[in-house]
Amino acid sequence: MKIILLDAVTFGDTDLSGFDELGKVSIYQMTAPDELDERIADADVIVTNKVVITADTMQKSKNLKLICIAATGMNNVDLKAAKERGIEVRNVAGYSTDSVVQHTFSMLFYLIGHSRYYDESVKSGAWSRSGIFTDVSRPFFEISGKKWGIIGLGTIGRKVALLAKAFGADVSYFSTSGKNLDSEFKSVELDELLRQSDIITIHAPLNEMTANLLDYEKMLGCKEGVVILNLGRGGIINEADAAKIIDERKISLGLDVLSREPIEEGHPLLHVKNKDNLYITPHIAWTSKEARDTLIASTIENIRSL
Repeated sequence: MKIILLDAVTFGDTDLSGFDELGKVSIYQMTAPDELDERIADADVIVTNKVVITADTMQKSKNLKLICIAATGMNNVDLKAAKERGIEVRNVAGYSTDSVVQHTFSMLFYLIGHSRYYDESVKSGAWSRSGIFTDVSRPFFEISGKKWGIIGLGTIGRKVALLAKAFGADVSYFSTSGKNLDSEFKSVELDELLRQSDIITIHAPLNEMTANLLDYEKMLGCKEGVVILNLGRGGIINEADAAKIIDERKISLGLDVLSREPIEEGHPLLHVKNKDNLYITPHIAWTSKEARDTLIASTIENIRSL
């Protein structure tokens, strides 16, 4: 069996030797569109994280039996074409829940604790020169007693809700699909959630119901001083609108996902004035060592069970 890994760079230092037990393996760190057809021409199995596999691609890979998506989202593969050609498509779900939840709180603490400002204050010598044992110029607030709104109460959203509750937050949620209902937490409409929440975290997929969900008008309806974190998918928050409003109102924004990745040079978010209120990480919430190890082990098992 010939197995082709198309974008192994996304797995970092994760051990990939387990694939060798399954057949002849070719590992490519990255695969450009014009390299794809040649690389998979005689493949039995393709492993992709983000490389797009189209109907035309499948047609040119005559031996292809299985497409393994080393991720949960499956939007980079033409599923209809795969079904028509009898090609199985398998993804991996649930491998990064703890990693994403942890990063959610990491982003929150960075923003509400004014970590960028205080770190620079110490390292620049400003604190030493002040002659004061503390610095309360950028007050932080406690999570306890605050209203925490969650957009998307799937597996990740619910775990965030449980931890937020443990911190003493009053948790409510908006289900983007209307299907994820949970009696432990209060279900509210989106406008109410935006209006009342001190903290808003997004853990929803990108689809026709969530695309551009938070635009300029919606964010205008948010509470003054709100912290908004997107750990779902890029495109749920209108990024141009976010760049505008962050300089107009007291809003803090944390993004781990963007509509196009990596971020484009000249992107409006790179030119905001209130930089201390913006925290962007390069789509790393899913990437804990443990999550990547689980992802690869589950992908290997998906091939083994073919």
